[in-house]
Amino acid sequence: MNEPILPGSAVGVLGSGQLGRMFAIAARRMGYRVHTFSPDSDTPTGQVSDVEITAPYEDLDAIRKFARQVRVVTFEFENVPSAAAAAAAEIAPVRPAGSVLHVAQDRIREKTFLAGAGLPVTPFRTVESAADLTRASTELSGPAVLKSAASGYDGKGQVRVMSPDQAAEAWASIGYAPAVYEKFIVFEREVSVVAARGVDGGIADYGVVENRHVNHILDISICPANVAPAVAARAREIAHAVLETLDVVGVMCVEFFVEPGGGLYINELAPRPHNSGHFTFDASVTSQFEQQLRAVCGLPLGSTELLRPAAMANLLGDLWTRGEPDWAAALAHPDVKLHLYGKLDPRKGRKMGHMTALAPDAGRALATVLQARTALLAH
Repeated sequence: MNEPILPGSAVGVLGSGQLGRMFAIAARRMGYRVHTFSPDSDTPTGQVSDVEITAPYEDLDAIRKFARQVRVVTFEFENVPSAAAAAAAEIAPVRPAGSVLHVAQDRIREKTFLAGAGLPVTPFRTVESAADLTRASTELSGPAVLKSAASGYDGKGQVRVMSPDQAAEAWASIGYAPAVYEKFIVFEREVSVVAARGVDGGIADYGVVENRHVNHILDISICPANVAPAVAARAREIAHAVLETLDVVGVMCVEFFVEPGGGLYINELAPRPHNSGHFTFDASVTSQFEQQLRAVCGLPLGSTELLRPAAMANLLGDLWTRGEPDWAAALAHPDVKLHLYGKLDPRKGRKMGHMTALAPDAGRALATVLQARTALLAH
C-alpha cells in the first residue's frame, strides 16, 4: 500500500513555468517544500520554490541528484525527455508516470492510443512519408489539419489543408516532420475537462469549461460551459475513461471539440494542470494545483465544488505594447482576481498572467473579466 507523503516533505517539479508557480504556492500553503528543475533560472516556479535547480533535462545525473532530495516528482511541462522521467523514477515515484508523458507528448502516439481504446478522436492518418501523405489526403477527403507529432502547443506545428493539392506544401512548412493528418471538424465550441486521479484510483473533475482561442492561444475560459447536460455528462465520462485507461496519478486536462449536434471528439491531452483550469485557484473549493499535490502525494482528493461561476482571461505580452498596463483600473472591478507570473520580458504572445472574475452567473463573469482586461489599456 502506498503511504501518503505528508506535509513537511519536499516535492519535485520538472519544469518551471507558471503552472509550477501556482503548484508551488498551493504546496507551500499546505506546508510542503518545493524543488524545481529546468534549464532556466529565476523562473516563475523558482521564484516561489524552496530550491531551484538549473540544469539541462538531458543531464541525467543532475536529474537523479534532484530526485534524491524529494519524496515525489511531478510535472508542470509535458515535453520533458522520457529519459529524464525514467532517471527520476529510479530514485523517487514519478506521478503521473513517464508512460503517460510518452503518450501525451507525441500526437501520433496520443491519437493511436485513444483510438485503440475506443475513445472518440477526429478521423486521422499518420504521416511519416510522402506516400503516407498521399494516402491520407485521399482517404480523408475535404478540409483537414496537418499537425506535427511532437512539440505542438498553442497552435505551433499546425497547418490547415483546404484541399489535397495543398498537402505537400503543408508538410514542407513543418519541415517534413512526422505528423497526423486530421479531418477538419466543424465544431460549435471547444471545451475541456480538468480532472484528477488519486493513487487509489478515485477521480474528481471540475465540470466542463468552455474555451475560446485567439491565434490558437487560449484567450478566455468560462465555467460552467454553456452545453446541454447530456453533453456535459458525456464529456466528464470520457475524461474519466482517459485517466483510468492511462492509469494517471495526478491532474490531466482532456480537450474536446463539440459538434453542433452535441457530438464530442477528443482534441488533445495535457497530463498536468491546464490553462483552462486556472479559474479553480479562485472559484473552487480545491484548486487544480492543490489537487495535483493531493494526488501525487497519495492524499484524499479535495472537493471540486464551484463556489461561484467564473471566467478567466489570459494576459499576453501584447498588453505591454504601450507600457505598463493600468493594474489599478482593472482592479477597480472588485470581483476580479489578478495573477501575474513573475516574467520580466513581456513578449508578444507570451503568457504573462491571467485574471479571473467571479459572478452569480457565467455570462456576468465573462463580461466583467473582459471589461477588466480592456481597462488595462485605458491609459
